[in-house]
Amino acid sequence: MYAITNAIIYDGNGNVLKDHTILVKEGKFKSIETCVAVPDGYEVINAEGKVVTPGLIDVHTHLGVSEEGVGREGSDFNETSDPITPQVRAIDGINPMETGFADARKAGITTVQIMPGSANVIGGEMAVLKTNGNIVDEMILRAPSGMKAATGENPKMFHGGKGKMPTTRMGVAARLREKLIETQNYMDREKKERDLSLENLTKVLKKEIPLRVHAHRADDIVTVLRIKKEFGIDITIEHCTEGHKIAEYIAQHDVCVSVGPTMSTRSKVELKDKGWSTAKVLMDAGISCSLTTDHPVVGIEYLVTSAIHAIKHGLTEQQALQMLTSNAAKHLGVEDQVGSIESGKDADLVIWNGDLFDLRSKVETVFINGEIVNTKK
Repeated sequence: MYAITNAIIYDGNGNVLKDHTILVKEGKFKSIETCVAVPDGYEVINAEGKVVTPGLIDVHTHLGVSEEGVGREGSDFNETSDPITPQVRAIDGINPMETGFADARKAGITTVQIMPGSANVIGGEMAVLKTNGNIVDEMILRAPSGMKAATGENPKMFHGGKGKMPTTRMGVAARLREKLIETQNYMDREKKERDLSLENLTKVLKKEIPLRVHAHRADDIVTVLRIKKEFGIDITIEHCTEGHKIAEYIAQHDVCVSVGPTMSTRSKVELKDKGWSTAKVLMDAGISCSLTTDHPVVGIEYLVTSAIHAIKHGLTEQQALQMLTSNAAKHLGVEDQVGSIESGKDADLVIWNGDLFDLRSKVETVFINGEIVNTKK
């Protein structure tokens, strides 16, 4: 049990709390109140002059399925044998001892979504994990948390290059529609034999999980929104690189979006119009928006650095913090558990030695599930 006193608390909901004490008990926030006498049995952490935030969240990563410094043997995030692989699950490819998890903790990131890559039209199931632990099943916060799909150049390049459909954007959308219709038919008939790929997609059509779709260009984003309407499913837009061009249109469709990895290079045509102002335009349009590194495209340790760049281009600090905490939790469907410092939620928090958005500030202490975790490799 811990009592954190005298800190400046940014609670993730837009509030700045001073002269409050945070009580942590049994892995949860017990209370956040002023003028609290610390009960017996609590270890006191005097955070005077420090800043406390919720644990940060990266909504779109390939942490542990794309291992750094390993090479081909650590590349388990794209099952490229077929363009349609809803039967695969990211949890079966995650190495929780991969160095990226320690990098995440050092950077104050306590929750991540880990997903298959974007080589396939449908890539498989993803999961939300805490960043501390050695057993994937014990780290899971939500699994499955979504079904990966992708539009644009990646599926065209990987599978069109093999002489297979899809070779065009039309083909990408057609393959996605075909599989969703096949799943509808599977749901309607008496099932004598199980089909894992269709079982997993049934969760999308029943709206148990969203379809999370890789879409950079504005026209691809519109295609995703069109398919959302056709099938009546929940979606999130992942990357949303040209979202600033059609922000008002996106805002009409009740979707969450992630933005990033903007620190990457313009490595393909879809990224030629990327920029740091996208996040602000989307947030100002009333869209629930999060930031991502797409680790390892950009190292997960640069999530806050990305937010600082977005602030330099007009995003407010309050918007930036929401994108890394409460908005991110909503994006993942875990807002009842993480994303803000509130009584009853998981006690995931970070103590910083200064302003979170000053690049010179350092993470001093990280709590996950109410326990101080190792931030060293």
